[in-house]
Amino acid sequence: EVQLVESGGGLVQPGGSLRLSCAASGFTSSTYAMRWVRQAPGKGLEWVSTIYPDGGTFYADSVKGRFTISRDNAKNTVYLQMNSLKPEDTAVYYCTRLGTIPSSQGTQVTVSS
Repeated sequence: EVQLVESGGGLVQPGGSLRLSCAASGFTSSTYAMRWVRQAPGKGLEWVSTIYPDGGTFYADSVKGRFTISRDNAKNTVYLQMNSLKPEDTAVYYCTRLGTIPSSQGTQVTVSS
């Protein structure tokens, strides 16, 4: 069974940092393009970042220079390092295989003073 479990969210002040983790099971995540998406209150899904099997990475303009996506193939885990967080980054963050919609619970990130 394919399963993705996100963790690492929380409450952080503006300018702070968090590292999100996405533990995969039931498939080898390193052979897929994996992405992070987010959903802010009352809004639709927003793409954040993608990492490809060859290590190539892409970012939404809104997070470029602040967020870094990476993967640990030995742990079958994808990460999202988030620095210089802003209130507008507040959302539930999900990881998915590219081309699929979130089917997990996600992890809540709240940026507030």
